Amino acid sequence: MPKAYWINTFRVIRDPDRVAAYAELGGAVMLAHGGRFLARGLPAAAFEEGVAERTTLIEFPSVEDAVAAYRSPAYQHALTVLGDAAVRDIRIIEASG
Repeated sequence: MPKAYWINTFRVIRDPDRVAAYAELGGAVMLAHGGRFLARGLPAAAFEEGVAERTTLIEFPSVEDAVAAYRSPAYQHALTVLGDAAVRDIRIIEASG
């Protein structure tokens, strides 16, 4: 089964304190589902239509593990804590090869 990558981009951050609380709760969920944080922060470079937005890249053993993390009650609680404190774009993609 190929690995999967969760790409989380923060389009807008309205409340950094609630984002930090979400990150603490959500990060624990990612780790509990086999996630491994590979990168997080602002891009070192952005090209073409790229925008310098805070981004997180998390590797999972499979797409199923990543989706299970998102759908888990603990992550849904983290989303409740986040509320409208940020506008985000989340993608889960399967590794190639």
